[in-house]
Amino acid sequence: MTRTGGWNLSDIRTRIPLAPAALWILAASLAVRQAAHTLSLPPGRRLADLETWLGTDGVLHLPGSLYDADAHGKPFSGTPFAGLVLRPLTNAAEQTLGVVWTIGTLLIVAAVGVLVARSITATSSRRARLLAAPVLISLMVVSLPVRGNLSLGQLSLLPVLLVLPACLARDPGRGAGVAAGAAMALQPVMVLFAPFLWFTGRRNAALASAGTFAAGTALAWAAMPQDSYKYWVHHVAGAGLGGVPDALSNQSLHGLLLRLGLDGPAEYAVLVALAVPLVWFGLRRAVAYALDGQTVLGAALIGCIVVAVSPVSWQHQQLWILLAAVGRLGKGRADRLVWPLIVAAVMIFNSEQLLPGNLSAARTVADNAPLLLAVLAAVAMPFLKHSSPHWVARTPELAAPGRAPGRRVPLLADALRVLSRPNLILELILIRVGYSFYSFIRASVPDQRTVAEAHGRQIIDIEKFLHIDMEYRLNHLTAGLDWLKSFCGFFYETFHFLVPLSLLAWLYITRPAQYRSARTVLCVATATGLIGFWLYPLAPPRLMPGYNYIDTVHGPQDLANPDFGALTNVSNQYAAMPSLHVGWALWCGLVIFFMAPKGWMKALGLLYPLTTTFVVMATANHYILDAAGGAAVISIGLVVQYLLTGRSAFADVGPDSPPVAKVPNQDENTKFRKLPIARQMR
Repeated sequence: MTRTGGWNLSDIRTRIPLAPAALWILAASLAVRQAAHTLSLPPGRRLADLETWLGTDGVLHLPGSLYDADAHGKPFSGTPFAGLVLRPLTNAAEQTLGVVWTIGTLLIVAAVGVLVARSITATSSRRARLLAAPVLISLMVVSLPVRGNLSLGQLSLLPVLLVLPACLARDPGRGAGVAAGAAMALQPVMVLFAPFLWFTGRRNAALASAGTFAAGTALAWAAMPQDSYKYWVHHVAGAGLGGVPDALSNQSLHGLLLRLGLDGPAEYAVLVALAVPLVWFGLRRAVAYALDGQTVLGAALIGCIVVAVSPVSWQHQQLWILLAAVGRLGKGRADRLVWPLIVAAVMIFNSEQLLPGNLSAARTVADNAPLLLAVLAAVAMPFLKHSSPHWVARTPELAAPGRAPGRRVPLLADALRVLSRPNLILELILIRVGYSFYSFIRASVPDQRTVAEAHGRQIIDIEKFLHIDMEYRLNHLTAGLDWLKSFCGFFYETFHFLVPLSLLAWLYITRPAQYRSARTVLCVATATGLIGFWLYPLAPPRLMPGYNYIDTVHGPQDLANPDFGALTNVSNQYAAMPSLHVGWALWCGLVIFFMAPKGWMKALGLLYPLTTTFVVMATANHYILDAAGGAAVISIGLVVQYLLTGRSAFADVGPDSPPVAKVPNQDENTKFRKLPIARQMR
């Protein structure tokens, strides 16, 4: 037994589980990073809305009206009650206030994460309770609502925290109701939580919240009657304050209708016709799920209604949509991940990151994705109830338990080595999100032209030393033959994505177990390639000055111009080592060779990576050593996949495959033959 300072190491591992500790470290790191980023922004971009709350004479817009344009040209956008609460803030404390405000915002996020995690894991295992809170906090910290709050300095996260205790507690006291009422006074549309509390049996909290809302609003009327009139009557509960209402950042029904061209009485009529049934059906669904024991989902659905029917629902007011991810959908474990991943993707990435391109219909969906999710969650998504036979997820088909020859292989637990076909929508989401990360990281590789060209000279010298410097001859041969130049250009620009995606689709349909393994190889290889791009920026032959290579695909490049070539605006052109063109092609070749039913297909599989290697050199996009790097990252992917699953990526394994029986040794066979016939039959 090993002890350190009187502690048993196994006890330490039991008391401090590694996975929750790692997740809490991740959540803290993300929070620190976001705080540091916010506080490092220049004035005007840091806590921009908080600055508008501070008047030129030191106190919040005093003397004068809250809703007159301030020194920054923007009026106050909160309620009169919020203005009353914020009166003590002074301009002299602005710098300190910014730090305190940022830290306070992150503490609110942490408190919301803990409250929600405790509610959704109340009947779960201790491990689930330990994992839920840091995962939720991490997702919230990187989400657009929290990032918007940190950069703008807004109050919109505080109402979420104030109303949750009343919604989640089984028997909330009057104090929780008062807190919920304060939230309603800060954001009036949240008064919809009052009927939610009433119909879910929390009547004392509902009455206390309604009374607090009325008292706070009346107090603001008494203290600031002109401002209260402007807010409640002239601006119709804040409509038109804080920004252009038809901006894409306003994800409310009002904003959507304005963007569609409706205006005036017609727009108001359509808005009422949409909002009334949305509130009616959404409230009924929210109450039903809360009474079913899913209080977080019920509160999140009311929050989604608030987002949809508010006059303005800016990005920093949309945290409720993210909380709606707790709803359960689907029969299998993979199916359960689809809805949370869709919600997380919409709330983490902006519309351009979600869906690049200008296809009008798709662009409209992407631009209004938060609103669409809020409406779908409130009235349409068939979330499961406890009475559903599918409440407990269907167990996936798993690989046979056991170990490979290595003591620690496979690294994945038996429950994670799934053989059944994964959810298609989930796979498409993961591919899209993964490619977004790949493009972002590849484009973020340090653009070091001098270093990249120095590395290019290193590669050329090494190849000359090894007598494998064939790129120049192949490149000029290709440039001199029009048919070969056309073939190489078409091959280079067409097959790099087409062939891998086609093979993934074929594997998904026909061989789900091999699809999972082959996909793992490709993902690991691509991630390893990104590390290579970062650590070893390399100028490809076509961008090496003084070597007379010809770019046969993109046309001549003006190497004297630091911003040469249109492609430099798209991605980093010095991400050449390793060649993922060759790496992905080798992966395709291996898939075809091991899984194709015909001999001629296997031959094509072997020919494809060889042709790709020829093409990338002939077009002056890669060196032969880049191709070797591509083969190396695929080899790493194969090794990692084997370590995880204990089998080859191309092994013919399926849920119906019989387990491999243990072969008895010779002595056991001999003993068996010597047993009486009756014993053998038995």
